[in-house]
Amino acid sequence: MKEIDKKLIDTIHRYKTSGIEQQIDYEKFYLYSLITHSTAIEGSTVTEVENQLLFDEGISAKGKSLMEQMMNIDLKNAYLFGFEWIKSSAPYTVDFLCELSGKVMRRTGAEYSTLGGTFDSSKGELRRCNVSAGIGGKSYMAFQKVPKATADFCKWLNQELLSVDKTDLSACYRLSFEAHFRLVTIHPWVDGNGRTTRLLMNMIQRQLGLIPSIVNKNNKGEYIQALIDSRENENTTIIQDVMLAQHIANMESSILQYQNSINDTVSDTVNDTVNDTVNDTVNDTVNDTVRLENTTSRLISAIKEHPEYSYEEYADMLGIGRATVARHIKKMNGRVIQRIGSDKNGHWEFISSN
Repeated sequence: MKEIDKKLIDTIHRYKTSGIEQQIDYEKFYLYSLITHSTAIEGSTVTEVENQLLFDEGISAKGKSLMEQMMNIDLKNAYLFGFEWIKSSAPYTVDFLCELSGKVMRRTGAEYSTLGGTFDSSKGELRRCNVSAGIGGKSYMAFQKVPKATADFCKWLNQELLSVDKTDLSACYRLSFEAHFRLVTIHPWVDGNGRTTRLLMNMIQRQLGLIPSIVNKNNKGEYIQALIDSRENENTTIIQDVMLAQHIANMESSILQYQNSINDTVSDTVNDTVNDTVNDTVNDTVNDTVRLENTTSRLISAIKEHPEYSYEEYADMLGIGRATVARHIKKMNGRVIQRIGSDKNGHWEFISSN
């Protein structure tokens, strides 16, 4: 077993025993993170907090294009559809993959008329034209070969899912990464291939009882280069190892930030003032990025449920310190929420761009 595979198993054990998955609304916020990073790989600038408001409240983000927001809404619906579909244990087919792509592209797809024929990407129809990897990039498979190649892919995937050792976590992850690589290399659709194949990857991981892997937007360059290197060298171990390493790093980061949030709660109870100074100085970057999806997201849910609560009541509700509540509300005030009325008798409202 390679060292990276051993490290994966160790990190998963630490993640599972850390208590992260027992947090309120963990599944929802993890899903929102998957969606936000996947669309960010394709150019979306919508943040996780903005997506939470968009998904849960229908509040659109200021300064963000309608296309970006529709892309995120479509991908959310596609994930919900895909995660529900895997419960059926049905085999993968070309028709299903096209239906999945249609969910991803529902609001942002279009109809195309080409020499090869007419097709509609918003319906997930296979492309009838040739495409390349950007300006000057290498061409993907000729469109005439796509139907058979996609059918062969489904046959391969169904066989692999039946034969893979589900107790071998590394083998299961590598299968999901291999499936992502193979399908995105076929490039069955004119648009949305990245989002659809990353969704497929996460569906396979859920089927196999794994923690879904996030392709972090900050690792986009390494991820894209690994796909290119794997194609050019005809060696899929390259992309598998890179995605394993990224998944390990993401889990380790989540463990650290969760532990910090617990320590932050204890420190707040002992000494709020000292905790504010130390945490803001030492751990501000971590708080602003990863803990955003934990403390801030939970706080947003609490504000939606009880906009009239005081800082102390939010702290009691979430099991965190008052200073932590104050710090996160300060960051959101005027940007995500606004105070209506006095501090004593007023309430919070969410800011809409409409």
